[in-house]
Amino acid sequence: MNQVSLTPSHIINRNVGLKVEGSSFTLDGFPFLIIAGTIHYFRVPREYWRDRLLKLKACGFNTVTTHIPWNLHEPRKGWFYLTANLDFTTFISMASEAELWVILCPGPYIGSDLDLGGLPSWLLRDPKMKLRTTYRGFTKAVNHYFDKIIPMVVQLQYGNGGPIIAVQVENEYGSYHRDNRYMSYIKKALITRGIKVLLMTADNGDELTRGHLKRVLSTVHMKNIKKETYDTLLSIQGRSPIMMTVYTASSLDGWGTAPHSVNSHLLMRDVHEMFNASFSLNFYMFHGGTNFGFMGGSASLDQYLPMVTSYDYGALLTENGERTTEYLAYQEFFSSSLGTNNNLNLNSNSDENSNRIHKPPNLDSVPMAVYKSVITEYYMSLWDVMPYLGEPISSVKPICMEELSVNQGNGQSYGYILYETVITTSGLLTTKNHVKDRGQVFLDENFLGIFDHSTDQLTIPKKMVYNDNPTLRILVENQGRLAYGQDINKERKGLIGDIYLNKSPLRNFKIHSLDMKTKFIQRDLPNIWKPAVFKHQGPAFFLGILRIGNDPRDTFIKMEGWTKGVIFVNGKNLGRYWNIGPQETFYLPGPWLRPGSNEIIVFEEFKPGLEIQFTNISRLGY
Repeated sequence: MNQVSLTPSHIINRNVGLKVEGSSFTLDGFPFLIIAGTIHYFRVPREYWRDRLLKLKACGFNTVTTHIPWNLHEPRKGWFYLTANLDFTTFISMASEAELWVILCPGPYIGSDLDLGGLPSWLLRDPKMKLRTTYRGFTKAVNHYFDKIIPMVVQLQYGNGGPIIAVQVENEYGSYHRDNRYMSYIKKALITRGIKVLLMTADNGDELTRGHLKRVLSTVHMKNIKKETYDTLLSIQGRSPIMMTVYTASSLDGWGTAPHSVNSHLLMRDVHEMFNASFSLNFYMFHGGTNFGFMGGSASLDQYLPMVTSYDYGALLTENGERTTEYLAYQEFFSSSLGTNNNLNLNSNSDENSNRIHKPPNLDSVPMAVYKSVITEYYMSLWDVMPYLGEPISSVKPICMEELSVNQGNGQSYGYILYETVITTSGLLTTKNHVKDRGQVFLDENFLGIFDHSTDQLTIPKKMVYNDNPTLRILVENQGRLAYGQDINKERKGLIGDIYLNKSPLRNFKIHSLDMKTKFIQRDLPNIWKPAVFKHQGPAFFLGILRIGNDPRDTFIKMEGWTKGVIFVNGKNLGRYWNIGPQETFYLPGPWLRPGSNEIIVFEEFKPGLEIQFTNISRLGY
């Protein structure tokens, strides 16, 4: 099948978009096989969007799939962020210029291994909230969000000259399915706001019927696929094209677990079989990118599993955009099987300010740098910082992150939160699993131990209660809300209930929000740095300066000797590190750096290393 002419620049007169014709797709009336790959614009530095899209096209793909994360675009109710790395309309326009079609997943829930599956945490301020249902508190927020986002999508649809050929309705609702009316509500919310392209649902093989909508194409995630799956598809929608919406290379990696490896031979065998059967497919992920900051969610398998910072995902492009051997194998297969022609006919206009692509892609290796190690010469302990961070919130009982009166009434979404209360006796401290997710416990500044999902009691020795009013401190980290599952409505963080000392609930707390946003790092931290002449132990900030020349390049940070914490480069949150692995190196994009001096601040929870190292080799534990 040769589809060379079925590209955004070739189809000028847009008549009929992507349609279902019997067991095939057609695009503008011509047979069309969707060969898609997922790239999340929010996990890739904007400066590299074009490079990754061109590499997708050069591999032989004709479509990019991307998701819109509500929680990143509306982190506070009514406050929308749609520029810089969240400028999804520019990403979609770049896809068109790279001769790629677009399948868009606008949510509201998108999964994608994000915190709360991409839903904003401020929804959980409502104690009665029922996420992903027609509960009025949820639909009111969705309507407001769609009123802002969907008109931007409408103008990029196929019929309006844009590259969007299909829109996915929600995501894997068959596995959640708490409200029979919900999917119809989402479908109507999209259509009434102007969505006219083909609509599709996506569910795993066991949940197709529960996720299906009338007159909406059901597509399949590769999980739990068997012969009966295709019988089910035939029964609910008759003869139709088979679209494998999530054909996955791997799955998420969690801290403290063995990484998932990729069986490339099995993958290629499956793809051969799908193409022989004329299946369309979407490769999740073509390029995974990075869970920058605190965007990564968690899973609940045998236990709570917070996700690592890398979202490499065993994809065809590595985290930093390098082509893998699997990429080259797929490129050869697509070329021989489909006659894909990837010589892009690109606009040669020399307007420097244009967003258009001016030259063919340079598919050489991504230039990497190995910078000289940085000594963190200064530090300040968390306890030194606290008096400078404004008045804490006083409360008789503990308050969870989401219900704090911070961020213009939107609560706290991410980061850390510190609870302090005065105690008068020693004894047994118990949590009844009210610490979400991981709490370091201190008496004054003395470390006592850790509460987490598997540890819910500690002993306070008599000898430590040496004065009349020691302060008990619990520093709680939100390690990421569940990305999927039936329990997402319960995903409040911090202390979500009482803490008990000798079976009596503790009272009268002072609560400090430590969300560690850019403003916190750049403006709220006081300038009280001390020379790091000894290795301070306990939660503290460490400062080092990376000096580079006039050509900042990508690199990987290596935190050898450090324990657990968060890395900030020029005020931007690179993500979490933790010496339990499997991830050992952390991708630092060149565009985050500048010629001259670059400020690196590390928030280390326990024990720091001697220096911050750099390497050009990614070590993710594979």
